Amino acid sequence: MAASGAVEAGPPGAAAAPSSASARELLFRPISAEDEEMQPTEIESLCMNCYRNGLTRLLLTKIPFFREIIVSSFSCEHCGWNNTGIQSAGRIQDQGVRYTLTVRAQEDMNREVVKTDSATTRIPELDFEIPAFSQKGALTTVEGLISRAISGLEQDQPTRRANEEAMAERIEEFIVRLKELKLVASPFTLIIDDPSGNSFVENPHAPQKDEALEITRYNRTLQQEEMLGLQAEAPEEKPEEEDFRKEVLQFNTNCPECNAPAQTNMKLVQIPHFKEVIIMATNCENCGHRTNEVKSGGAIEPLGTRITFHITDPSDMTRDLLKVTKNPFTLGDSSNPGQVAKLQEFSQKLDQILEGNMKAHFIMDDPAGNSYLQNVYAPEDDPEMKVEQYKRTFDQNEELGLNDMKTEGYETGLAAQR
Repeated sequence: MAASGAVEAGPPGAAAAPSSASARELLFRPISAEDEEMQPTEIESLCMNCYRNGLTRLLLTKIPFFREIIVSSFSCEHCGWNNTGIQSAGRIQDQGVRYTLTVRAQEDMNREVVKTDSATTRIPELDFEIPAFSQKGALTTVEGLISRAISGLEQDQPTRRANEEAMAERIEEFIVRLKELKLVASPFTLIIDDPSGNSFVENPHAPQKDEALEITRYNRTLQQEEMLGLQAEAPEEKPEEEDFRKEVLQFNTNCPECNAPAQTNMKLVQIPHFKEVIIMATNCENCGHRTNEVKSGGAIEPLGTRITFHITDPSDMTRDLLKVTKNPFTLGDSSNPGQVAKLQEFSQKLDQILEGNMKAHFIMDDPAGNSYLQNVYAPEDDPEMKVEQYKRTFDQNEELGLNDMKTEGYETGLAAQR
């Protein structure tokens, strides 16, 4: 291929070359019909239709309030084949862009449009779409986009009429509707969605806001990154971890009553607004003994917890409660009349609390800090519940086995013993 011009070397001592920014401004001049110095570069190139030499013209220009583009045009004088297209002179943008234009007047049809190969064009009122990469990029107008679509549909109509007459008639009706759009008899919407971010619809009021034009920038999806040939960073593959929360674990043990082989079920459960707990249940098929136990799924908390709950309503009693109705000390010869009377009085008070006839305070004090009472207002505070955290006493730490537990500096002690 040979260019139609040459660049002459400057004389010795000529001025230094311009900076890259100013050189770029000289190459990409603002598009204007009055700029006589703006001439395309002509390159002799191969025609892909007849395989003889044709002529490619390249024009480097800049669209106001947008960016630099390269307009290319090829024509072959031998077979008459021609082709035009545009390319962005910059890189793919960090975000995709979507232009939504409401066309209300003929002036809107004259707006400049840059549509790249990767852009999708839609007219929702006609349920019409031009998919990405189905056409080459173009520097045109709104009317030019519609005219180009009409030409593309009309191109194969003779073949359709010969082979599929019904299909040709439906497409002809659609072409008529597209032609009616060019008259702007009623408003319609034009959407240009370009993941590369390099398409453009002119705002004739720039730099003022255009009420008819909505511009939305968005992050591309992985599919759009792949479509543009970008190397999307694959998410780090983490080794699959077994999620014990979704299954019940089982292990063999012995029954604490008859010592026969038994099975214990265990499950991790996340209590909302609290922590994980472990529920364990043992069932002995030999003697029928059953046990249920709840353990904390975490460590002992740094502080103990005291929960004081004011019972004011029967609905507060929906929590599990052990109700004393019979007691071995109230039955048989060992029963004491005074003790029986006190236990009966205590049982009556529990009944009154359960029926909502007596207000009471329920206090749960756990030095380990792992007990929990439901807060029905969570995540807000419960007005009838008071949660206090306190520093454990020496005796409480002793009971929990914490006084003799060394968690810091134990490596030094082991080294000294060795």
